[in-house]
Amino acid sequence: MARVRRPNLAPEAARRSREQLTRAGGDLREGRVRRHLTQAQAGDRAGIGRGVVSRIELGLGGAVSIDAWQRLGLAVGRPIHISIQRDPLGETADAGHLAMQALVPRLGRRASYAGSFELATKPAEPWRSADVGLAAPAEHRLIHVERWNVIGDIGAAVRSSTRKQAELADLAVARWGTDATTGLVWVVCATARNRALVARYPEVFARAFPGSSRGWVDALVNGVPPPEEPGLVWTDVGATRLFAWRRRTG
Repeated sequence: MARVRRPNLAPEAARRSREQLTRAGGDLREGRVRRHLTQAQAGDRAGIGRGVVSRIELGLGGAVSIDAWQRLGLAVGRPIHISIQRDPLGETADAGHLAMQALVPRLGRRASYAGSFELATKPAEPWRSADVGLAAPAEHRLIHVERWNVIGDIGAAVRSSTRKQAELADLAVARWGTDATTGLVWVVCATARNRALVARYPEVFARAFPGSSRGWVDALVNGVPPPEEPGLVWTDVGATRLFAWRRRTG
C-alpha cells in the first residue's frame, strides 16, 4: 500500500510563529515602557534575565518557556492569553465578524470597487495584511478597511492601522505611480459596548478619524471619492448596512 505523503507544514508554521512572537513581544515591550521599567527591572520581577526579556521583545522568544512568558506578562501588566484557533469543521462562532468582512466587498462591488480579503500590505511579508482592500484601478485608488467587532487596545489598534495604511500607500504607488491615492476607514459593529467606548473617548476617536463619516459611507456605498482623512463608520449588528458616526459636539 502506497504511503500517504503528508504536506510540509514547516513554512506556514514558521510564518505564523514569526508574526505572533513579534506581535506579542511588542505588546510586552509596550507594557514595560508604559510602566517606566527597564528590561532589567522587568526581568527581576519575572525572575528572568535582561537578555531573555530583550529576546522576547525582539520577537525572538520562541525558545522561552510559556511560564517565563506568563511571568513577564504579569510583571508588565499584560498577562499572556493562549488560545487554539476555532475548529473550521465546527460551527462558525465568528459569523458576525465574517459577515462584517463580507459586507464591505459586497457594497464595494456595487460601487465598482474590486475587493480583496486579507490584502497583503507588504508582498515580501505576507503575514502583514489589511482586513479588506478596495481597489479602483481606473482612479488609481486603494482603500484600506479595518472592521471591528470588539475594540481592545485603542492606541495599539490605531497604530497598527496607521502602519498598514503607510504600507498600502507604498503598494499603491508601486501599482499606479505617484498619482495613486489611498484611504483608511474603520467599520465598527454598533454594539452597546462599542458605542459606549467611542462616546467615552470622543476626542481620541475624533483625532484618530477626522474624515467625514457620512462621506465615507457615501464612498463605500456609492463609489464617490472618499474623504482624504481617515474615518469611522458603523455597521448594524447583523452586518447588513453601514451608517454614519455622529460625533459628539460641544
